[in-house]
Amino acid sequence: MTQTTQTTKAFADAADAILDRAVRAEAPVAGVVAIATDREGNVYEGAAGARRLGGDDAMTTDTVFALFSTTKAVTATAVLQLVEEGRVDLDAPARTYTPGIGDLKVLDGFDADGSPRLRDPKREITTRHLLTHTAGFGYDFFNEHYNRLATEHGQPSIITATQACLRTPLLFDPGERWEYGSNIDWAGQVVEGVTGERLGDVFAARIFEPLGIRDTSFELDDRLRARRATMHERGDDGALRPMDDFELPQPPEAHMGGHGLYGTVGDYMRFIRMWLNDGRGENGVVLRPETVEMAVQNHLGDLKVTMLPGVIPSLSNDAEFFPGLSKSWSLPFMVNDEPAPTGRPAGALGWAGLANLFYWVDRANGYGGFWATQILPFGDATSFGGHLEFETALYASLAR
Repeated sequence: MTQTTQTTKAFADAADAILDRAVRAEAPVAGVVAIATDREGNVYEGAAGARRLGGDDAMTTDTVFALFSTTKAVTATAVLQLVEEGRVDLDAPARTYTPGIGDLKVLDGFDADGSPRLRDPKREITTRHLLTHTAGFGYDFFNEHYNRLATEHGQPSIITATQACLRTPLLFDPGERWEYGSNIDWAGQVVEGVTGERLGDVFAARIFEPLGIRDTSFELDDRLRARRATMHERGDDGALRPMDDFELPQPPEAHMGGHGLYGTVGDYMRFIRMWLNDGRGENGVVLRPETVEMAVQNHLGDLKVTMLPGVIPSLSNDAEFFPGLSKSWSLPFMVNDEPAPTGRPAGALGWAGLANLFYWVDRANGYGGFWATQILPFGDATSFGGHLEFETALYASLAR
């Protein structure tokens, strides 16, 4: 047995055990898919548990997941393609491409009667602000002010996938701080404004086709729905409850570039490999190497990624990657500025999706991975912990 084969087997055995522990834990996940890749192809594919707790359908590597915010990097890629073509200037006002964003005000608190107090922003929102989460948008499940707009003033939830849900006020003047929110949904509107096409059609032709992606879409058909994993809710007692009626709006009024895709982990690995291979996919080029290199640098300057506070407990716990370590943002991804305890090196890339989906892209070593479950709230201890174990096992195998 060669050293490479021994390393691969050691990782596969460790990964299989991690997935098995996750579905057998005291607070278990219903099912999980985890895949790791190098620049050439997948080095591990695993699935454990069931698509629905108590159901007959086993979790399989071709299971379809609501991908939530792992959608964001795909939208950023579409924007970067338009930058390459000279059709988008990252530093021009975003209203050049999607005029409605120019009408938004800054929320300056609430009056005594509870009415929102609004003012004009001090500067224009740019597409760079949108990609780096510095435009001023938030999410109601991470921000008390947005939650108050929703509960007291009828602001539609972002998961309603409507044009109305996008039209939230800004929480601060563009460029002044990092706050995670609906920025990338607006970046998707930039793409639609420039191309004149729906975002899903842009993805299909310009990203998915050259990557060989076949099972990822904003719109579920019967073929994809038949393989969809059920969403689950974690109760205070640690038990899971299937949310059988949970499905993102179908068909969506707006293709939400921040969270709206359904797809398989295998498809997403093709996207990760594109970033490992300087923009090349199996069927063609998605981005130029120089665009990739530019995009993955820190674009936040001195600003930093902060903890995500769980404002709506049913949707998210307090959550943070690698607490205590400095984290920045590139154009598509979070950047860990320091080596992570998993073995992920400084300068690596990654992010997550609300239903406890996690991925990373390590261009220096040529590896990436994805851990997928369908559990709310975000920051689930069993799923998040399993992801960290999975990533750690990969780097441990490489160190042997």
